Amino acid sequence: MNYVVFLALLLLITLLASYLLIESNRKKTIEAKKKLFNERLVNTQSRLKLKLSELLDAKIINPKYIPRIQAVVSNFFVVQPHTDENLNKLEALCNSLINILNEELIKTYQNNNAQAFADTTDYFISQLPAQGILYNKYFYQEVLPSLILKLKTDDTIQPIDNSEVNNEIISNEEERATPTESSLA
Repeated sequence: MNYVVFLALLLLITLLASYLLIESNRKKTIEAKKKLFNERLVNTQSRLKLKLSELLDAKIINPKYIPRIQAVVSNFFVVQPHTDENLNKLEALCNSLINILNEELIKTYQNNNAQAFADTTDYFISQLPAQGILYNKYFYQEVLPSLILKLKTDDTIQPIDNSEVNNEIISNEEERATPTESSLA
C-alpha cells in the first residue's frame, strides 16, 4: 500500500513539474512574439522617421508637420487590435509611403522643382486626422492609400530651348553643305 501512495505522489509531482515547464515555455513563446512584434513596429517607425528627416533636410517638409506624419504609424493600433495581419498592413502602407516619398524626392532633385512636391506633401498633411481616434480601420484601408497615391506629382518634361535646337540644326546643315561644295571645286 505504501508503494501505491508513493508512486501516486511521484506521478503527481512529475505531472506538476511537466505542467509548470510547459506553462513556462508557453509564456516565453508569447513574450518572444510580443518582442518580435514590437521590434517590427519600431523598425517601421524608425524607417519613416529617417525618410522624414531626409525630407526635412531637403526643405520639403516643415518641421512642425513631422509629428503629424509620424502619427500615421503611431496611431495605427489605437483602435485596431495588435495582430500580425494588422502589422503587415501597417508595414505595407508605410513601405508604400516611403517608396513614393523616395520617388518624389528623386524627381525633385532631377527637376530642381521642390515646390510641386512641397505642395503635395502639404495637401497630404492637411488631410490627416487631427485626433488619434480618427485613425481607424476605415482611414487605413480607404483614405490613407488614396492620400499616399496623391503624393505622386506629374512627370514633367523640361522644356527645350528652341534657340539651341535651331543653332544645332543650322550648324549641321552647314557641315553637310561644306563637304559638298569642296567636292564640286
